[in-house]
Amino acid sequence: MNGDPRRALPKMDVVLAHPRIAEQMSTWGRPLMTEAARRALEQARHAVTDGRPPPSLDDIAHVATGSIAALTAGRLRAVINATGVVLHTNLGRAPLSEAARKAVDLATGYSTVEFDLRTGGRGKRGATAHALLRELTGAPGALVVNNAAAALFLALGALARGRQVLVSRGELVEIGGEFRIPSIMEAAGVELVEVGSTNRTHLADYADAIDERTALLMVVHPSNYRIEGFTAQPPLADLVRLARKAGIPLLHDIGSGLLRGRLGDEPTLRDSLGAGADLAVFSGDKLFGGPQAGLLVGRADLVGRLARHPVARAVRIDKLTLAALEATLQTHLSGRLEELPVWRMLTVSLEALRARAGAMARALGDAASLRDGASVAGGGSLPGEGMPSVLIRIDPRPVSETTVVARLRAEDPPVIARAERGHVIVDLRTVPPEQDDTLLRSLRHAIGH
Repeated sequence: MNGDPRRALPKMDVVLAHPRIAEQMSTWGRPLMTEAARRALEQARHAVTDGRPPPSLDDIAHVATGSIAALTAGRLRAVINATGVVLHTNLGRAPLSEAARKAVDLATGYSTVEFDLRTGGRGKRGATAHALLRELTGAPGALVVNNAAAALFLALGALARGRQVLVSRGELVEIGGEFRIPSIMEAAGVELVEVGSTNRTHLADYADAIDERTALLMVVHPSNYRIEGFTAQPPLADLVRLARKAGIPLLHDIGSGLLRGRLGDEPTLRDSLGAGADLAVFSGDKLFGGPQAGLLVGRADLVGRLARHPVARAVRIDKLTLAALEATLQTHLSGRLEELPVWRMLTVSLEALRARAGAMARALGDAASLRDGASVAGGGSLPGEGMPSVLIRIDPRPVSETTVVARLRAEDPPVIARAERGHVIVDLRTVPPEQDDTLLRSLRHAIGH
């Protein structure tokens, strides 16, 4: 070929007319696909300038459409969670109830997020959620923000900025994503005073550390790990009495949002408020079973200070989350916990799991068998505690277990399963029964049936 080898490359209009690009154009529009084609052609020009053979029109179209696919590879997608981890942080923790989903759908248009229908004037964002939360917990004050870390940051900044906060060394947790309690405290402008040791903290350690600069005593439930053996921690009621004697509030971060009852060693909001905690903070999307949110309840005067703080505006809850939270609060107040997916999963019987798992294993044939195992709560709840479950164990041969779980992730919808010791493990505890048929089809496809 004589002259510039780049002349062998197709022109832009030819690339844009390629069927693969034309198909994508109906979804993404002409400007974005034109830019993708331009980059693909530029890449091809560099290739031939370096002495490589010119790519075909199909190759150029493949590069262009591949670059668009890469843009959306990490987009949010619905998945089937077959891991048995109920509050799977990477999969969004608590699935929303049907009522919460309907509430979100209704709130996507114009809604009364800050409008009072009685007066026709401006309303207060979250007023209904705050009223429902006070009714549910019996606390005189309530406030909701966009997540629990934000709630903690707001409380620390509003109540103790420029002063000291006492925390046991054994409670200086990392809450995920490398965000640590000391870092949040530093960002809130408070001085951390560590008391006690990692495994043993006594009431006297707190008492000895209190001085005129102390603004707050904070108790943090270490919800994502457990310290066992030679340990000590004073009862919450004793810490409350100490804080009141010193004239300072006690803030209790209970973590997972268990309201009452007993679930392993999880602290409950009822116990926290019953012991006299001045403020309690917990998550909306863990054991509470709702959307991601930070919920604060306690003394009305302290909650009022938080609500008036400038940071409250920065961490306020959005209308869609607010709609889901209101619906979840109503479900709790009605006592119908079985309507919350998290609680259906946590309380499903072994007999029900065994029946479903047996039917699926039989449908999969000789490659599948049942074994007893354990599910976990996840999401920083019930650390070290498992729930008995019935697992489907799949022999992936002739391919590896990692190959099969990768194939499952490529399904539509993607299936997230476990690879363990040469087998693929499926736990139906976290799979709604209405997804069983879809999961079975994906499993058959992935193992080559």
